[in-house]
Amino acid sequence: MPEPVYILGGAQSDFARNWSREGLGIDAMMREVLFEGLENTRLEPRDLQAVHVGNFVAELFCGQGQLGGMIASLHPDLSGIPTQRHEAACASGSMAMLAAAAEIEAGRYDLVAVLGVEYMRNVPGQRAAEHLGAAAWAGREWQDATYVWPAAFADLIEAYSEKFGRIDYAHLGEIARINYANGKRNPYAQTRKWDFNDRSFTEDDQANPVIEGRVRRNDCGQVTDGAAVVFLASAARAAQYAEERGLTLADLAKIDGWGHRTAPMMLAEKLAESRNDRFVLPHVNKAIRESFARAGIDSPFQLDAIETHDCFAMTEYAAIDSYEITAPGESWKAVEEGVIAPGGRLPINPSGGLIGLGHPVGATGVRMMLDGYKQVTGRAGDCQVEGAKRVGLLNIGGSTTTIAAFVVGRG
Repeated sequence: MPEPVYILGGAQSDFARNWSREGLGIDAMMREVLFEGLENTRLEPRDLQAVHVGNFVAELFCGQGQLGGMIASLHPDLSGIPTQRHEAACASGSMAMLAAAAEIEAGRYDLVAVLGVEYMRNVPGQRAAEHLGAAAWAGREWQDATYVWPAAFADLIEAYSEKFGRIDYAHLGEIARINYANGKRNPYAQTRKWDFNDRSFTEDDQANPVIEGRVRRNDCGQVTDGAAVVFLASAARAAQYAEERGLTLADLAKIDGWGHRTAPMMLAEKLAESRNDRFVLPHVNKAIRESFARAGIDSPFQLDAIETHDCFAMTEYAAIDSYEITAPGESWKAVEEGVIAPGGRLPINPSGGLIGLGHPVGATGVRMMLDGYKQVTGRAGDCQVEGAKRVGLLNIGGSTTTIAAFVVGRG
């Protein structure tokens, strides 16, 4: 059996902040979240043995690469520390997480930081959309679209509709409504002060205009500045950490299982592969199933909550049946029956998700792990799912090109 990997805690930035307007750069964001995380966990820079950074496109938004090198500049005790940067579009943070966990499992290090970061609100919205389009196959996908990713997930709506019957927009609108409502309770959420009315989640072209295809404005995750950090530890280091703080390993969070798949780059290739499969996105289901198997569970209802990728409401709709909460094509049932709502049988995105909380691309996978940690240790505040002991995480990059799934439990 591999070495168990514990989660000691961490921090995230306020996703409502616009760092460019404050005159602050990506380095300031990294510095603030790292040292807030260290303070929260009562760790020191000298305690860290390695750092993994998740980031998608700092070169395009900031003209800045070599983000791992920035870590060594943040404090004298970090000079010389081993660092790596990881990129897989919206799953960049999870790739950093998997690499850091693997180093602990291999016995290389006992305490590793994973920091995800994206700085995106320093350019106009159209320019941001163009930069984020780098996760599609340049010159081959959605060349005529004004907004690449809304167009991509509009195509996914059509693929589901072709396979299972037309999707009722009311179900997509309800997914978005739940996530914005959850974000209202999250003190870090980008949209916590936003207001909506009873037409905001309908096919009303004024209150909720079309962006691309059947994707409407309020279905969309946010362009967000943000960073998040978590600290991973071996069993021996976690036991030492717990003893020094009057805790036990059972008081800590642990990565119980993980899954990782890469599907063909283009959405058309993915859909062609799945033509004769039960699922529209079989690679997503397989990654989730891998995480379940490693965690020793076989049903989504052995989880107490899920933090899933909802870059669009349709992404979460697809995640519902990929998790086998319903049969393939029947995600609407979980929406109508209140399964995914707060207080439901399996709440999804109690944090607000990418729609309600925000989506700083390279930080999202790390933020999900932080929220999983908070839930199972009872630290999620007004977002807490009562009695949560095990949480599923699903983070994807591109048109479900890179897929990472985790199960987080108590130590």
